Amino acid sequence: MRLSKRYGDFDALTDCTVRVHRGDIFGLLGPNGAGKTTLIRLLLGYLHPTGGQCRVLGVDPVADSVAVRQHVTYLPGDARLPRHMRGDGVLKFFAEMHPLGDLDRSREVAESLELNTKTRVAFMSTGMRQKLALSVVLGPQTPLLILDEPTANLDPTVRATVLRFVVEARDAGRTVMLSSHVLSEIEDTCNRVAFLRHGRLAHQLLMSDLFQRHRMTAITSDEPIDVPSSLTDQVSLHTHRTSSGNTRVQIDTAGDLGPILTWIDSLRLKNIRFEPFGLRTVYDAVHDGETFDCSDFDGNDAAIETAEVSS
Repeated sequence: MRLSKRYGDFDALTDCTVRVHRGDIFGLLGPNGAGKTTLIRLLLGYLHPTGGQCRVLGVDPVADSVAVRQHVTYLPGDARLPRHMRGDGVLKFFAEMHPLGDLDRSREVAESLELNTKTRVAFMSTGMRQKLALSVVLGPQTPLLILDEPTANLDPTVRATVLRFVVEARDAGRTVMLSSHVLSEIEDTCNRVAFLRHGRLAHQLLMSDLFQRHRMTAITSDEPIDVPSSLTDQVSLHTHRTSSGNTRVQIDTAGDLGPILTWIDSLRLKNIRFEPFGLRTVYDAVHDGETFDCSDFDGNDAAIETAEVSS
C-alpha cells in the first residue's frame, strides 16, 4: 500500500513504497523538499498519512507511536537541545528518559567525538551541538536508528568516526536509516538506497548492483546503433544527434562486461569515456527527471509493503 502525505493542495509525499530489512543501512537521497524528512516523521508517528499505511518493527506508528519510539532512536536534522544545561547534563537527562538509555555508552561516544561535555549548550558551536546530539542518539542500543544528516557541520575526521558508529550498529544486528546529502557517505556505508524527487519514489537500488554498472559515452558518425538481442538485458542505449551531424552515444551497462566490451569494440566510436556508474550518476539522472524501474529489491514487485521496517 502506498504512503502519502498532503498539506492542503501540496503533496509532500505521494505513493511512496519502500521496505527496509533488519541489518540494512538504508540510504535516503534527494534534494531539499523531496520528502525525506516527511517519510521519516510518518514512520515515527509524528505525522499521520493522508493515504496508505506503514509498519515499523511490526507496529503501526499511527495506532501506537509510543511503542515505536521506545525501540527507535532518531536524530532530526534540526536537533534542539536544552540550552541552559551542560553537555553532561543533557546526556544524563536523555539517558534517563529513554527505556533503553545507556549513559555510559553516550559518554563513550562523546569522548570518541572529542566533545567537551562540561560546556553549556548555549555556548557550544554548531558542530559541538551536533556531536552532543549524536552522543544522545548513539547511546541507546535500539533495534532501529534513524539519522537525518548526521555529519552536518562536522570536520572530516569526526565524520569518519560517526560513520564508523553507523557501521558498528549494523554489525551488531541493528537497522539504520540514513538521510544525507553527502553521496560518498551513502556510497561507503549503505547497502540499499532510495531516491526521492518531488515527494515521489524515483528509484531504489542495491549498492551491490550499482557497483556492477558502468556508463560509456562516445561520438559516432555512423548510422544509429542497434543493440544485439543477446545484450538487451544488460545494455541501455541512448543516442542524440548533434548539430555537427554526429551522434552522441550513451551506453549504460550491467553485469558481465566481457561481451559488452566486445560489442563496443566493434563499433566505430570516437572520444570514448568509460566510468563506473556511481551514485553521482544516478542522483544527477534522478534530479534531471530520468525514470527508472522501481521494483522490489528482491525482484518481487508485489511483495513490497509501504515503508515497512522489519525487526
